[in-house]
Amino acid sequence: MASPTASQRYLSTRGGSYGFTFEAAVLKGLASDSGLFIPEAIPTPPANWQETWKTLSFQDLAYGVLSLYISPDEIPAPDLRELIARSYSTFRHEDITPLNTILPDANLHVLELFHGPTFAFKDVALQFLGNLFEYFLVRKNKGVKEGGGERHHLTVIGATSGDTGSAAIYGLRGKKDVSVFILHPKGRVSPIQEAQMTTVLDKNVHNLSVVGTFDDCQDVVKALFSHPELSKSHNLGAVNSINWARILSQIVYYFHSYFTLLRRLPAGNVPTIRYVVPTGNFGDVLAGYYAKKMGLPIDKLVIATNENDILDRFFRTSRYEKRPVSAEEEEDNPAVGGVKATLSPAMDILVSSNFERLLWYLAYENEAPNATNEDQKRARAGSVLNEWMTSLKNTGTTVVSEGVLNIAKRDFTSERVSDKQTVETIRHVFTTPPSAPYILDPHSAVGVTASLRLIKVSQAAGEENVHHISMSTAHPAKFNHAVDQALTGVSGGEGVGEYDFEKMVRPQEFLGLEVREKRVREVERADVELVRQVLVEELEQEGVGK
Repeated sequence: MASPTASQRYLSTRGGSYGFTFEAAVLKGLASDSGLFIPEAIPTPPANWQETWKTLSFQDLAYGVLSLYISPDEIPAPDLRELIARSYSTFRHEDITPLNTILPDANLHVLELFHGPTFAFKDVALQFLGNLFEYFLVRKNKGVKEGGGERHHLTVIGATSGDTGSAAIYGLRGKKDVSVFILHPKGRVSPIQEAQMTTVLDKNVHNLSVVGTFDDCQDVVKALFSHPELSKSHNLGAVNSINWARILSQIVYYFHSYFTLLRRLPAGNVPTIRYVVPTGNFGDVLAGYYAKKMGLPIDKLVIATNENDILDRFFRTSRYEKRPVSAEEEEDNPAVGGVKATLSPAMDILVSSNFERLLWYLAYENEAPNATNEDQKRARAGSVLNEWMTSLKNTGTTVVSEGVLNIAKRDFTSERVSDKQTVETIRHVFTTPPSAPYILDPHSAVGVTASLRLIKVSQAAGEENVHHISMSTAHPAKFNHAVDQALTGVSGGEGVGEYDFEKMVRPQEFLGLEVREKRVREVERADVELVRQVLVEELEQEGVGK
């Protein structure tokens, strides 16, 4: 057996854990020191990858990327190919993540990531993650009698601001030896999102509606992983984007969209490409960072935030800060716990969990001159990161040096988009040729708004052959409130007629969804011990451990 490469071994960002297998990183989700798993090295594709990968299908490209991070001793090549094929067989489009050019003259493209079973980009990762969990558990339980107490059972816990929940549930429903608990903030996800989660009645699926914010739910989930009793009595698994397998899966569509664009351009054309990513928990854009570090020629990764703008403020000020909402903002749009409710609720996040992974790389590069070997570099990065995260936890703020910020700005830039601008962009794209009558969901509109700004700047500077690929993260039907607000009474132009949600937007799969039988348990506050008790009760009712 060949030893795993550095990119197939994993370490914790907090510096306390090294040498993890891919399976351990996936099943644990969160390291015991509360750090996030990252590969010990970022791999480069094989020689001549620009030629050998350029005509591959999404599935074959996924194998090429994922196999760089997964040792064949852990998942043999035929098994990995089968896992990939099964994961993407549920998608409605043959390209899995098709690239749609909505403004040819401006070189603006949207990467449609919503063709999976729950109509959101999370499906790309969570269909694969669900199959990974099943693959590892089947292997662990091989030869163990079903119903036996010694079987390895995984209790998957996640928090959602909207789309992660349904995508996780659809990826794990009915799977053997897995129970899934999804916490969502009561009243702060769209009705369609809530219905997609709560109408799944499989006995291994548990929806908890928590009074509080997404950040409250996320904090509870993190605390449960380090809970002294729960972590001993149950095997816990993470389904949020803190799970490394989710980031890994998303790297693929950066490569796939790059090759799709090249095939549409004249031979020899070498475009400047910028990816614009509506950003909440930082997982989607972080996948782009890994793609860039692997060698994909990305000029810039653009972080597009809504009015919950902790990331945009970081890139402008070097302060990563839980800023409370001002009295003026509160009056305009009431906030809970410092999070403002916006038209793009999946991005209504106070702190971006995956940002910790980028901070580790920034610390690693900044501290490199002060270390003499690789172990020292990693240790110093973990130490610095711990200081930053401790400051954030204790004071609500952490500040990096100008040097660290400049390292980040080599790869990233950011834009902040208001609700008003989001509505204006949905309407503009729907009514203005050549994009008309294309309909954006509000999260995708945040990205397109940022793209249009940057296109103006690029054109004013005389830049040529610059292409912006904006991530379209959800189907507009999932956010009919925002789309209706933007388009009710508006015509999409000649031959299109007036906007009609039922005729133009709602897919067949959503018909009657909101009136189906539901199963959900309300939790009156975001309290770790209270949620733990609920979790144990629900598992007993499911028959786990009996």
